[in-house]
Amino acid sequence: MIPVPAQTKIWLAAGVMDMRKQFNGLSALAESVVTQDPYSGHFFVFRGSRGDLVKIVWWDGLGACLFSKRLEKGKFV
Repeated sequence: MIPVPAQTKIWLAAGVMDMRKQFNGLSALAESVVTQDPYSGHFFVFRGSRGDLVKIVWWDGLGACLFSKRLEKGKFV
């Protein structure tokens, strides 16, 4: 279980993103698309163009975390 503070927000980036990006590229998108600080401790969620992949960027205070989830069947709406 990952301890997440109660005041943590989840920001969803509208549209589809280039899923080849890793932490640095997605952090830059968090600043430009969502207009939030990627080092704020909030979750930033990005969806791939096919809809079967999401990536989540989170700064836990010690370092950057990049989570990804790919569905074998179905799509993220």
